[in-house]
Amino acid sequence: MLTGQIRNDIDQLWEKFWTGGVTNPLTVIEQISYLMFARMLDERETQKEHQFNTMKASGLNPPPMSRMYADTPEGQELRWKNFKSLKGDALVKRLRDQVYPGFARLKVAEDGINPDMLEFMVDADLAVRNPAVLQSAIEMIEKLPLNQSDIKGDIYEYLLSKLTTAGINGQFRTPRHIIDTMIELVAPKPTETVADPACGTAGFLARTMEYLNRKHSSEYGVLTDEEGNKHYTGDQLTPYRSHIESNMFWGFDFDDTMLRVSAMNMMLHGVSGANIHYQDSLNKNMQQHFPKQVDNYFDVILANPPFKGSLDSEGVNPKILSQVKTKKTELLFVAHILNMLSLGGRSATIVPDGVLFGSSKAHQQLRKHLVDDNQLEAVISLPSGVFKPYAGVSTAILIFTKGGNTNKVWFYDVQRDGFSLDDKRTAIKDNDLPDVISQYHAYQQVVAENGSLELWQDKTKPAFLVDAADIQSNKYDLSINRYKEVIYEEETYDPPKEILGKLKTLEQEILADLNELEKML
Repeated sequence: MLTGQIRNDIDQLWEKFWTGGVTNPLTVIEQISYLMFARMLDERETQKEHQFNTMKASGLNPPPMSRMYADTPEGQELRWKNFKSLKGDALVKRLRDQVYPGFARLKVAEDGINPDMLEFMVDADLAVRNPAVLQSAIEMIEKLPLNQSDIKGDIYEYLLSKLTTAGINGQFRTPRHIIDTMIELVAPKPTETVADPACGTAGFLARTMEYLNRKHSSEYGVLTDEEGNKHYTGDQLTPYRSHIESNMFWGFDFDDTMLRVSAMNMMLHGVSGANIHYQDSLNKNMQQHFPKQVDNYFDVILANPPFKGSLDSEGVNPKILSQVKTKKTELLFVAHILNMLSLGGRSATIVPDGVLFGSSKAHQQLRKHLVDDNQLEAVISLPSGVFKPYAGVSTAILIFTKGGNTNKVWFYDVQRDGFSLDDKRTAIKDNDLPDVISQYHAYQQVVAENGSLELWQDKTKPAFLVDAADIQSNKYDLSINRYKEVIYEEETYDPPKEILGKLKTLEQEILADLNELEKML
C-alpha cells in the first residue's frame, strides 16, 4: 500500500505530463517508465561501484567490475546522476540523443536483467519536448522510494490504475480485484512456473509476485508505514529467488508498448529477469521460437485473452487447430492454454459467456475436451458490468486442471464484485468474491479428504455442484442458468371482477373531486 504523500506525488507527476501535452495515459506511463528505468540502472551501477571500492579499500583484490555503462565520458553521460540536474534544451537533447538510444547498448545480463528488456527499449523515444515538464518529472521520480522493492511495485500498480480512470486504453487492464481473486483460487507456489499468453501490462504476473510476498513473509518481514499500511517483503522466499527471478514468470504479447510496460512492471516488482517476449501466442511460429514452452511446460496459467476477432487459420498453430477447428480467438486461446500446461497444471482463464453455451461444432468440441479429457474444476459466472465502461460483455472464470477427466463441476453465481455495475464502477460494500475464494478452497479441501459434498448440493444457492453426466447430456453447456434452480414465489391477485369494481369506485371518486373543483371556479 502507498502512503497518501506518494499518491499525491504520482498524481502531480501525471498532471505535469498531461498539462505538458502528453494526454494518452499509456504514453505517460511509457515516458515515466523510461525515466524510472534510467534511475534504477544507475543505482545498480552505483551499488556495484560502492562494493568494489569497499573491497579495494579493505586491501582485497576484487575481480574487475562488469559495467553496464562504459567507463568513458560518453558512457557516463547516460547515467541518471549525470543528467538529472540538467536544465532546458540540454536536458531534452541528452535524453533524446544519448540516454534513450543508449539503452540498447547497455550490458545488463550479469546484473540479472533480462536482455530482452533492452530490446523493448530500442524504440524508446522522447515524447515530451517541454523542458520544464521533464525537469519536474525527474525531480518527482528522484523522490520516489524506488529502492524499496515492495513499494516500487505498488507505485507502478498505481500508475497502471490510471489506464482505467483516464477513459482510454482501459481494455488493457483486467480489474485488479478480479486478478487477485483468480490468483487466490489457483494458489501459485514459489517453485512453479507461471505464464500469461496474452500478458498486456503483466498484471497477472506482477500480482502473482505480490501474492507470493504476502504468503511468504514472516512476522518480521511485514513492515508497517506511518499510515498503517502493511508492506510484505517476502523474506521467506530466499531459497526460491533464483527460480523466481529467472524462470518462474513468462509473458507473451505482440504489442511493443505493452511489452515495455510489462517488463518494467515485473522489474519494479522485484523480478528483473522475467521472461517477457514478443510473440503472438496463437501463431504457428511460436512452435519454432518457444518449442519447450508451447507444450506441457507451465504449472499455472492465468489469462484474460482477447475476446473478439477471428484469425486467418493459415497462421494459427496447427496443434491448436487439431483440438478446436475455429477462427475465434477466445476458443483458440483456451485450447492453447491446455497445450501449454504441464500434466496436472492448472489455469484460471476469463472467457466470454459465448464460450460456455455456443452451439457451433467448435464450441461444443472445446467444452467436450475440457470436461472429458481434463478436469474442469469450476465455472464462476461474473456480472456483466465487471469490465465497464469499456465492455459490457458477460464473462466467466474457468478453472481447470490438465489431464484426467471431470466428475463434478463447481459453479458460483457472482452477483456483486465490490463495485457498482454501471460505467462509474464506484466502490460498494456488497462483494461476493471473498465468499467465492473461501467456499472454493473449502470445496477443494473436502474433495481432497474425500468428505461429504452436501454443502453444495442445493442449486438455489450461489455455489453448487453439477455432475459431469448432466453437463454431457446438455451438449456440454456450461452456462450457469442451465443448472441453477430459481425459487418462484407464488403471487395471489384479486379476482378480475373485484379489480374492475375497485377501478370504477376510484373513477367515481376522481369525477366527484373534479365536480367540486369546477364549482370553485
